[in-house]
Amino acid sequence: MTKIHCLNSISKVGTQNLKETYEMTDSLQDADAVLVRSANMHELELSDRLVAIARAGAGVNNIPLDKCTEQGIVVFNTPGANANGVKELVLAGMLLAARDIDGGINWVRENKDDKNISKDMEKSKKNFAGTEIKGKTLGVIGLGAIGIEVANAADSLGMHVYGYDPFLSVSGALRLSRHVKVVEQTSAIFENCDYITLHVPLLDSTRGMINKEAFSSMKDGVVILNYARDLLVNDDDMAEALESGKVKRYMTDFPNEKTGRMVNVIATPHLGASTSESEENCAVMAVDELQDFLETGRIRNSVNYPSCSLPPEKCACRICIMNVNKPNMIVRFSSILSDAGINIPNMTNKSRGDVAYTLIDCDTMPGEELINLIRSVDGVKKVRVIYY
Repeated sequence: MTKIHCLNSISKVGTQNLKETYEMTDSLQDADAVLVRSANMHELELSDRLVAIARAGAGVNNIPLDKCTEQGIVVFNTPGANANGVKELVLAGMLLAARDIDGGINWVRENKDDKNISKDMEKSKKNFAGTEIKGKTLGVIGLGAIGIEVANAADSLGMHVYGYDPFLSVSGALRLSRHVKVVEQTSAIFENCDYITLHVPLLDSTRGMINKEAFSSMKDGVVILNYARDLLVNDDDMAEALESGKVKRYMTDFPNEKTGRMVNVIATPHLGASTSESEENCAVMAVDELQDFLETGRIRNSVNYPSCSLPPEKCACRICIMNVNKPNMIVRFSSILSDAGINIPNMTNKSRGDVAYTLIDCDTMPGEELINLIRSVDGVKKVRVIYY
């Protein structure tokens, strides 16, 4: 029986898809795999039994990726499962920035006891006048699952849209509206756009990318939308830009002790994927990825190991090996098996940076001693056998 541990409450729409060969356990140390949303795993002890972690969401900052990679634990995420929920919040953010809806709502609350409110509002509403987003220019930095959704939606609303992503995939390009102008440098977005929305992961290359230097290239009165990651924006530089009027509004889903005190900031408490539909989609996708990996060895949507799969094979078992990416590893594995008289009808190896993943189908069942021999090969991190 394969044991699954949930570190957070995971939608039953996903967990009900687990087959009868799986059972939930309250013990992390007894688990073969983990489902997690936002729980911080950095201080947790990960047992040798653990082979996979599936994050029901896109970001994996709460997971110790280096530790998992070293221990041969595959970490999955669910890109695109919450894309529509985040897209809709970004659109709401643009509308809130364009029209002073927030100010108008607060005025009504403050004047709720005014018997003449219906007349007084006609005098006061000019204080909350805004602009329309139709005809304005939006710059989308990052054309992944969410960025493409935002770009296409903005195009359908009559906005001019610029997109930037040096890693835009072929499938992504095919999903992108033909009206979106894809540019090669962020400078084209900074110089031309009335609204700029961020949809990139937090990396060393993207940390603080919206800063004083970037602001100097932007239009006066630009609106910045950050529904991706808090640290993509330099808060101190943002505060100066808001005070000077360079930035008209800063819309963020990541309030902190600095942004909470800034003028012209509308912050929400990380609501991007907080819809029942997004949570269900993420749970279903996470469970599906886990089962696929545990039952067939297939890896897809992993953030630390390469995508890899083999078609179903009529054989005795499939050996799944997490190893370092260095020469002669495949030769070592196949030699151990062939020396024992075991035929290999199918195998594959994929690498990603310093790590690799090997799948080997065997016509006859290798004994535990043979599997331990593979485990003893220098550079092997974890070996798992799927029996058919």
